[in-house]
Amino acid sequence: MTVAIDRATGKRRGDAPRNGLGQRLKHGYQKHWYAYAMIAPVVVVLGVLVLYPLAYGFYLTLTDANSLNTARTIGVNEIAATYKFIGLDNYADILWGPTSYDRFWSHFIWTIVWTAACVALHYFIGLGLALLLNQKLRGRTFYRLVLILPWAVPTFVTVFGWRFMLADGGIINSALETLHLPTPLWLEDTFWQRFAAIMVNTWCGVPFMMVSLLGGLQSIDTTLYEAAEMDGANAWQRFRYVTLPGLRSVSSTVVLLGIIWTFNQFAVIFLLFGDTAPDAQILVTWAYYLGFGQQPRDFAQSAAYGILLLAILVVFTSFYRRWLNRNDQQLAI
Repeated sequence: MTVAIDRATGKRRGDAPRNGLGQRLKHGYQKHWYAYAMIAPVVVVLGVLVLYPLAYGFYLTLTDANSLNTARTIGVNEIAATYKFIGLDNYADILWGPTSYDRFWSHFIWTIVWTAACVALHYFIGLGLALLLNQKLRGRTFYRLVLILPWAVPTFVTVFGWRFMLADGGIINSALETLHLPTPLWLEDTFWQRFAAIMVNTWCGVPFMMVSLLGGLQSIDTTLYEAAEMDGANAWQRFRYVTLPGLRSVSSTVVLLGIIWTFNQFAVIFLLFGDTAPDAQILVTWAYYLGFGQQPRDFAQSAAYGILLLAILVVFTSFYRRWLNRNDQQLAI
């Protein structure tokens, strides 16, 4: 079949003229109106609960809004807002201001250490428990039930329980005294505050990782282990060349989720210490303190911290997924 091309216009002769954008949208709506109707409630909810607060929060970061200059009502008197637009000054002050290390970078470094330590402990302890529960042993269902309890119990109950146990007269220090061992100031000394926070968050997060990895282990074809054993592979080699590659997709997903959740883990730090441990605060709890835990409440700076947290996670997630895709391509080759 030959196609004639008009030299003047560069278009193929005989082609029907392409519909405009309005006509294409109208045709798409007429064809897929039911799908649009189904997703409309979700779009509305996301717009009200996510997009609008995000846009308004970003706007606040470009102002000097605080509890003294925002609109408020005192009795019958309505006071109008007096805050003004200041551009990117909040971000510059947070990142490069004279007290930026104490207010941002020290908390950022601790947040990175906190996230890396917690996710590593979640993964390796969860993987070890998943490997044990994947074996044929008596009472396996009971062990699974017991190990999943820390995840099933509400977080505030778990954290308050740990807070009582870590107090000066709590069961942990009492046991250490009985063994004639030093009794750390878990809720007062900075080092032990951070250690306690990692320990409590590990207790709360391991069950999820264990269950996810156990599901991944059960999806691995058992014939691969049989073939590896027939080839003379020992237990370590079977784990390295069969188990770990089989868990690759599950591991990459749960590690990414673990990093995002731990980086933004508010409940453990806040319920364990409140605002009494400034050096143990991660970025998200520090942002809450700026916006709601001090007077005057600095809404603009708190919102700027939130936008910075979002930007850090978006950049990290982008590089993480790109790194995984590159490794997948190398393995395929």
